[in-house]
Amino acid sequence: MKLYIIRHGETDWNKERRLQGQSDTELNEYGVKLAEVTSEAIKDIKFDYIFSSPLKRAYRTAEILRRDRNIEIVTDDRLKEIGFGINEGVPASEITEDFHYFFDAPDKYVPAQGGETYEQLCVRSRDFIDSIIVPLSIKEPDATVLITAHGALNKSIMIYLNHLEIKNMWDGVFQKNCCVNIFNIQGQEFEMLQEGKIYY
Repeated sequence: MKLYIIRHGETDWNKERRLQGQSDTELNEYGVKLAEVTSEAIKDIKFDYIFSSPLKRAYRTAEILRRDRNIEIVTDDRLKEIGFGINEGVPASEITEDFHYFFDAPDKYVPAQGGETYEQLCVRSRDFIDSIIVPLSIKEPDATVLITAHGALNKSIMIYLNHLEIKNMWDGVFQKNCCVNIFNIQGQEFEMLQEGKIYY
């Protein structure tokens, strides 16, 4: 089974470098354009299933990527972005506590009040892969699946598929808006075929 994992298009909060987390922000005009360019680039891919975070920025990206394919977009709360609690909406540059650990040393990151740990994020993303994607790859090994979600969420899936640890969360290619990652999934055997490709 081929699994495409794509990050949502740009939002105003992305542009302003504000922490979005689970705040339900929408794509801006440029974000829609990025999704449209990406959609054109992968228009010949025959997707059989589409899963998305229920947050508007990811779901709208999924709609644009779907084009005229007659496929239901199935939302799943486990695909939401990591929660930043009281820091949501705050520019990263204004956070005075040790937020730099979020990228620099993920295994040392401690969330603000109401936020999620990396461990909590990884538990729910791994649960989605194990309960939905792995069984589907066994049942329909020739299927092609799209997941549209978020930067940290996507990376949490990728470190699981690549058999890495939380400290390796941000290793590899940075997940820009609408970047495309591709994996081959055969039961519990995972192979990364493409990482972080952009088409704009």
